[in-house]
Amino acid sequence: MGGSETKLSGPDLEQGVDANALVDGEKLLGHAGGEPVLLARVGGEHFAIGATCTHYGGPLAEGELVGDTVRCPWHHACFSLRTGEALRAPALNPVACWRVERRGDRLVVSRKTERDPLAPTYPLARPGAAAPARPARVVIVGAGAAGAAAAEMLRRCGYDGSITIVDEEASSPYDRPNLSKDYLAGNAPEEWIPLRPEGFHAAHRIEIVRARATRLDTAQRLVQLDGHAPVPYDALLLATGAEPVRLSLPGGDLPHVHYLRSLSDSRALIQASARATRVVILGASFIGLEVAASLVTRHPKLQVHVAAPESLPLERVLGQELGAFIESLHREHGVSFHLGQTATRITKDSVTLENGEQIAADLVVIGVGVRPRVQLAADAGLAVDRGVTVDEYLRTSAPDVWAAGDIARWPDALTGQRIRVEHWVVAERMGQTAARNILGAGERFDDVPFFWSAHYDVSINYVGHAERWDAARVDGKAADRDVTVRYVEGGRTLAVATIFRDRESLEAEVEMERASRAPARS
Repeated sequence: MGGSETKLSGPDLEQGVDANALVDGEKLLGHAGGEPVLLARVGGEHFAIGATCTHYGGPLAEGELVGDTVRCPWHHACFSLRTGEALRAPALNPVACWRVERRGDRLVVSRKTERDPLAPTYPLARPGAAAPARPARVVIVGAGAAGAAAAEMLRRCGYDGSITIVDEEASSPYDRPNLSKDYLAGNAPEEWIPLRPEGFHAAHRIEIVRARATRLDTAQRLVQLDGHAPVPYDALLLATGAEPVRLSLPGGDLPHVHYLRSLSDSRALIQASARATRVVILGASFIGLEVAASLVTRHPKLQVHVAAPESLPLERVLGQELGAFIESLHREHGVSFHLGQTATRITKDSVTLENGEQIAADLVVIGVGVRPRVQLAADAGLAVDRGVTVDEYLRTSAPDVWAAGDIARWPDALTGQRIRVEHWVVAERMGQTAARNILGAGERFDDVPFFWSAHYDVSINYVGHAERWDAARVDGKAADRDVTVRYVEGGRTLAVATIFRDRESLEAEVEMERASRAPARS
């Protein structure tokens, strides 16, 4: 994955620095061998790892030290200071690791080591403990965020058995968040989109079967496929994801009407936008507004209109302060809004709204949300409640079947309420946890949800999950692109949104993690 490059700065760590330059919990950006290196002190130990996040190139020196790990300020990936291991998504590749030696009164960095991203370096059992029994065959339905991350984690945990991913989409797995952001905007080349190079999965003995799963037989432990032989499993992960909500209205199936979920959808939208002069986007969701920003960026002369039933974009998720800012930001870039309105009809050259207004359009994009793909689970008799019901270990109601990603509804560790979250990073982390639990880790999924949304040159980071709140406490001004909004219910912070306050976002994540993992008071 490409990203911004970290320029060399700070001391040459191969020449060394004062051994007392850092106190416990401090870090220093330097370089070694022509590469940026992060030097950090934890207790009496010093560590040196690559200073550039392997996700989108974020500067780890501006991140947060948490124990013997460092978190990226951009999208909250987490790396081990001891090994360089990518401990939590969205980063999948490790960073390089250097040896730190004390020579007299100086610390010197030397002997860089790099590792295969799927090297079996993620321990499950405690030293001396018996290794848990492992299934011979693991099947994963879905090659999206959760499924792909799960397959890789199995190998990283030293699993040597059979791994089969079932997915009917030819291009998966790929970087889905980019489809509505830089890729659609024309800022990310095609080669950035695949999560792994060609041949990667075969090299790590991860088989991908390009087929649609049609039926799950939990008694026989079989996944029936369309046009292929059934696939037997000993452990199964359902990661079927979500699909766009499709509007049923006259003209909704015309050729110039598009949805955006897959890579092929994004490619089709790029081609269609090159011929368009006026686009109408139905829905002021994150996807709809990111599409608006990306199309304006790709085609500055394109006239973009957004029609949506709410009175303020994203107010339900982000509140009035950020909702008003997002609307003003898009208006500054020429986007026209038609709020409090839904579409009643689409023709080849216009969209009609419920108030009778007609908006000329030769391209229509519908982004009104997604729904979880739970039919496979429901038909198999698994517990389903607005998603596939799982416990804190991501186990479903069927033996040896787990679920992760957009379909999974799990007990939130902070509130105790069951939630379902449609975010890329959450799905990847759930897939990683499910994989470890398939191998007997017995690990609760208690990660704090995180997502980011990009609009032109503004990115909003959001940690936590607040479906409702008593108060939105604002610090700073969104108009100045410098703000933190805390969503509070009953005196407890449920979520925090920030603009260009990356450290505050990380600190909020750590704060919520500690709250969710604290022993309950009697």
